[in-house]
Amino acid sequence: MVRMPNFGDRTWSSAYTTGTARHRGPASPRARHAEADLRIYELSAKRSWAGAGGRWLIWPLRAILWAALIVITYRGITAIALNNSPATTAANPSPAAASSQFPVTLAEAYALDFGQVYLNFNPQTQAQREQQLAGFVPAAVATANPDLGWNGSGQAHLQSEQVAGIAVQDAQHAVVNVLAMVSGQLMELGVPVYVSGGSVLVTGQPAWLSAPPVISPPSPATVSSDPATQAVLMNQLPAFFQAYANGDAAALNRFLVPGTSLTGLGGGVAFDSITGLVVPRGGSTRHITVTVVWQVLNQGNPTTAKLTMTYGVSVVDLQSGKWYVKGISASTEAVGGQ
Repeated sequence: MVRMPNFGDRTWSSAYTTGTARHRGPASPRARHAEADLRIYELSAKRSWAGAGGRWLIWPLRAILWAALIVITYRGITAIALNNSPATTAANPSPAAASSQFPVTLAEAYALDFGQVYLNFNPQTQAQREQQLAGFVPAAVATANPDLGWNGSGQAHLQSEQVAGIAVQDAQHAVVNVLAMVSGQLMELGVPVYVSGGSVLVTGQPAWLSAPPVISPPSPATVSSDPATQAVLMNQLPAFFQAYANGDAAALNRFLVPGTSLTGLGGGVAFDSITGLVVPRGGSTRHITVTVVWQVLNQGNPTTAKLTMTYGVSVVDLQSGKWYVKGISASTEAVGGQ
C-alpha cells in the first residue's frame, strides 16, 4: 500500500522517494505513476494557496478604495464651500467692513450743513432756502420738490445741532442722525446721504425723529454717613472752594495732595455757600459729594444770578484730621439727591 505524503512532517512512502540514494535503477511503471501523482498534488496545493491569498487581499483593497473615495468627496465639498465664500463676502460685506470704507466724518459734516438750511424756514426767505437746498440734493429732487416737503407756511428756527449717530448701510449709503433744538423743541433729524468719489448728496427728504426719551436713574444707594468727618470737612471746604472759584494757583496748592494739579474757575463765579455734604465712612481716603452755590459774576462784578451745582470730591487725610483734595469732578448724584 502506498502512503500519501504528509506535508507537515515530510514523511514519504518509499514509493515516492526519488534520487540516486534510493533509485538505483530504472524506475518501475508504478514508481513513475506515483511520481506524476506527487507533482500533480504539489501543483494543486500551490494553486489553492495562491487563490486563498488573493481572496484575502480583496478586503484591504476595498477598505483603501472606500477611504480614497471619502477623502475625494470631502475635499470636493470643501473646495466648493471655500470658493463660494469670497464671492458671498464681496457681494454682501459685513457692517464693520462697510463702515471702514464709508467716509463717516465727511457725511456727518455734510448732514450738519444740510440741517442748518433745512431746519430754518420762513416765508420771507423761502426763495433763498430753496436755492440753498438745491446744493444738497440731486437736481431732479430740487426741481420736483424745491422746499423738500415744507408747504411754505409758518416758520422754524434752529438753535443748535450736533451729530447723534450714523447708520452705515454699505460703502455708499448711510443715514446720519442729527440731534437738534428747533424752536425750543429737542428732536432728531434722520438725513439719508449718498457718497461717491468724495462727493456727497442728500438723496431725498429727511425724517423727523423723536428725541432720546427722558428716563429716571436708579435710586442712589444708601450711604452710611460719618458725622465727625463731615463736621471737619464742612469747616475746611469753604476756603477750598473760594480758591477754586478764583483760580489762584498758590491758594489752591494749600488744599491739594502733593503732586495733584488742579486749575480753578478763573473768577467766573464767586463762592456763596455749601448746602449739602455727604461723607461716607471709610479710611484715610474718602469720596464725598458736595453741593455748592455759586454767585455768577459779570466782568468781576457780582450779579443776582446764582447756580447750585454738585461735585464729587476725593479727599485724603494726611495730618490726623487735616483733609486734602486729590480730585474734583461732576457728581453722578442729582442736585438735592442727598
